[in-house]
Amino acid sequence: MEKKYEVVIVGAGISGAALAYELARYTDVKSICILEKYEEIATLNSSEKANSQTIHFGDIETNYTLTKAKITKQAAKMVEKYCLQHNLQNEAMFSHQKMALGIGENEVEFMLERYEEFKELFPNLQVWDRENLKSIEPKLVFDESGNERKEPIVGVGSIGEWTTVNYKKMAISLIENAKKEEGKIVDIFFNEEVLDISKNDGVYTVSTKDMSITCDYVVVNAGAHSLFLAHKMGYGHQYSCLPIAGSFYMTKQTLLNGKVYMVQNPKLPFAALHGDPDVAQNGLTRFGPTALVLPKLERYKGGNYGDFWTTLRLDFTIIGILFNLLKDSDIRNYIFRNFLFEIPYINKILFIKDVRKIVPSLQVSQIEYAKFFGGVRPQVLDKKEKKLLLGEVSISTGDGITFNMTPSPGATSCLANAKRDMVAITTFLNKNFDLAKFEEELIEKEIPQTNIDLEKQKHFVSKIREEIKAYEEKYYPTLVDGNLPSYWEKPYIPWRNKRDHWAF
Repeated sequence: MEKKYEVVIVGAGISGAALAYELARYTDVKSICILEKYEEIATLNSSEKANSQTIHFGDIETNYTLTKAKITKQAAKMVEKYCLQHNLQNEAMFSHQKMALGIGENEVEFMLERYEEFKELFPNLQVWDRENLKSIEPKLVFDESGNERKEPIVGVGSIGEWTTVNYKKMAISLIENAKKEEGKIVDIFFNEEVLDISKNDGVYTVSTKDMSITCDYVVVNAGAHSLFLAHKMGYGHQYSCLPIAGSFYMTKQTLLNGKVYMVQNPKLPFAALHGDPDVAQNGLTRFGPTALVLPKLERYKGGNYGDFWTTLRLDFTIIGILFNLLKDSDIRNYIFRNFLFEIPYINKILFIKDVRKIVPSLQVSQIEYAKFFGGVRPQVLDKKEKKLLLGEVSISTGDGITFNMTPSPGATSCLANAKRDMVAITTFLNKNFDLAKFEEELIEKEIPQTNIDLEKQKHFVSKIREEIKAYEEKYYPTLVDGNLPSYWEKPYIPWRNKRDHWAF
């Protein structure tokens, strides 16, 4: 069967769905085709089981700089605005409290410094001391005997904001709404794996087992297979793909009232462990993700081991990048420990030790390895730069075809990334893009007002610091001389002189 479209999108995950919607609604592109390898929309990394269902704003992700948080927040607000516009609240988008949790003197001070830096960008941020946490997230404070944890603890987060999205349901909504646009053809074909893409006389031919489709522009949003198809066409040879699988553990009851993230070790390239209410599992708490290098491009799907080796393009440069990662003891131990998290029987015993940093009372009997949960992050290795790239990678050829690899926070950025591709498509095809309509519907212009009592927040910050100060003066006499213990070295902000660092 042969068909002709203006644009073909490979992949019906959240990224492909977002692009189809924006092309149909905000441009004069008339015909769009989506080719999906599997039997329905969003079966891989956009599935509700494959990710943490988080809208990443950058407020509780401690590895985000302020600059990155500004970009991520704007992208996240687009997801929020779309879901509200189409009445997806409490259907695909949900509100929970959320926080980044600092445990121990070093992390607590880091979180307080970070609050001061980020509070203007996120006016609803609050600081919660131990007494507050007893009320809003008591499981963070008490152990199995009902005793309070001994370490200093602080939460920085917010209540009453949209925090969680079932990206599969959102992807379905995006494609359904794209198909409703008048005067537009938006076709989707399932069980059509793209086997080949070629170009002749300015026209692309996208071939599957059953179909041969011609078009003027192709966008490949196929996860790790985007790079596989790019290599097959001779693009992106400076990149290799290192698939990182993430697994989760599910509790048998609701332990947390909201999302609880931990402070990220800046040396580790993957997300810190966090706890989330799973909106597809009646709010049961899910912990994860782990991080495991997997020699295949898709989780829980047969085959594609050969695709992994083809896309890895193993050579001495790649070996050098991997060696540089593994020679760091923190990264090496992290990778080995995450491998053990996949081994039955011992996995829960080891994993529970890490999770108890969040929930001290958690018992092995309360969690189960979440079978068939977790996806694959297509982390990209850059041979030219000789390093692991942590963000998204887009290969825009300038010749009518684009390949996108979108590890976390790719789902959060789906509409923002789609805009980038939409602009490239309309420019290449000499089509029109209704920017005013786009900004009216998806871009937040007004800064929301906050009801947070800033004076109260200052009180909490000062109180927490004074408690730590008293503890240190009691147990570290060298502080009297203006010298701080070595563990007070922080990864981002240098200390000010002597004791004036206690000033707010």
